[in-house]
Amino acid sequence: MTGVTRTGWREHPLLKRLPLLVLAVAGLWWWRSGEVPERTLVWRLEGRDWSAIRAIDVQVKDAEGEVVEREVHTFTRAPPERLVVKAHLPPGSYEVWVFAREATGPSLPPRVDRLSLGDEDLLVERALRAPVNR
Repeated sequence: MTGVTRTGWREHPLLKRLPLLVLAVAGLWWWRSGEVPERTLVWRLEGRDWSAIRAIDVQVKDAEGEVVEREVHTFTRAPPERLVVKAHLPPGSYEVWVFAREATGPSLPPRVDRLSLGDEDLLVERALRAPVNR
């Protein structure tokens, strides 16, 4: 081991930058751990009565009843067979209110679906029957 000195390792330039590097890695880990996952909520629209629907309002409410996500979908013809909503939701319990509206008239009675999301539930798919006309 010629030419290697043990006394010089304390003066190595990387050692001076090590605390900053450790702080940056810890900050990145902390920032990523607080990220809320994006979830894909899919409803299969079942039944013939969906053909008259021209707008669908989807509201996702948390356990306290606050709306945390809302999307309004409008259609010139019948809606597609699958309605997809992407939302950043932490694990927990939710209610999904789906309001459908025909070309004329007020919204039909809402459909309410309860969701319980865990860490692994990134894709949730459910069937949704058409609302009944008043």
